[in-house]
Amino acid sequence: MAEEVTVIRHAAEELAATLPPLLVAAERIAATVSAGIHGRRRVGPGESFWQFRRYLPGDPVQSIDWRQSAKSDPVFVREHEWAAAQSIWLWLDRSPSMDYRSERSLPTKQERGMLLVLALAALLVRGGEKVALLDDTEPPAMGRAILARLAATLAARPPAAESLPSRTRFPRHAQVVLVGDFLAPLEDIDARLRDLAGRGVQGHLLQVLDPVEEAPPFAGRIRFFGLEGEPDHLVTRAEDLRDEYMARLRRHREAIAAITTRIGWSFGLHHTDGSPQTALLALHAMISGR
Repeated sequence: MAEEVTVIRHAAEELAATLPPLLVAAERIAATVSAGIHGRRRVGPGESFWQFRRYLPGDPVQSIDWRQSAKSDPVFVREHEWAAAQSIWLWLDRSPSMDYRSERSLPTKQERGMLLVLALAALLVRGGEKVALLDDTEPPAMGRAILARLAATLAARPPAAESLPSRTRFPRHAQVVLVGDFLAPLEDIDARLRDLAGRGVQGHLLQVLDPVEEAPPFAGRIRFFGLEGEPDHLVTRAEDLRDEYMARLRRHREAIAAITTRIGWSFGLHHTDGSPQTALLALHAMISGR
């Protein structure tokens, strides 16, 4: 047990040593993405004008913009953007399967997931939102100082046997972003997500996979090693399993997408050889409801 603790501590120290460049990379990605967006556009109380739309029965007469309405036949109302800060919880899968990468030139799924979580936090903070890590004792907060705390907390957390978020108490109508490979059994994923949705939590899932997990190039005699307690598996012709494996992965992803659709959540996919900026933009769009 003492040896395990030592190994975990050394791994955490090595990861912590990368935090300054990781934070720089995360903020650079957030800055790139934020240049092309204009906040989380929501209707609500606020001073910033958002858009005109046609008057609907039930709209208050005070919201009618008479100058805009005078330009054409329809009557238009003036909508403002919601300026209230929201609290968003972020979660990163720390299970052993997230340590996989097929090539040294690629990040592990956990490294890419951590970059995306920190970049999303930086982007949300830029938009005036409050962020926190799931299962953290600290409440959601805003401001640039929160980013260093999130990074340090992520680095200090040991690997987790559980590949899904724990049952955590949320305020109603909270938002949570879950980043992981989501290769757990479908019944476990379905039960955990339905539990969260049943408590009024709105969620967004981002599945992070290595490109080899999507289209395995293996051929010939191959021994596959289990990363999370599964037994090793020796196959004599790996190429014979490729089509069946890819079909099974596709069905697994389609089932996750169906689960999230059924509970009103969103679901996205990112490969570690893809652009983190593109993944971050997609995540932000999901949170914004666009």
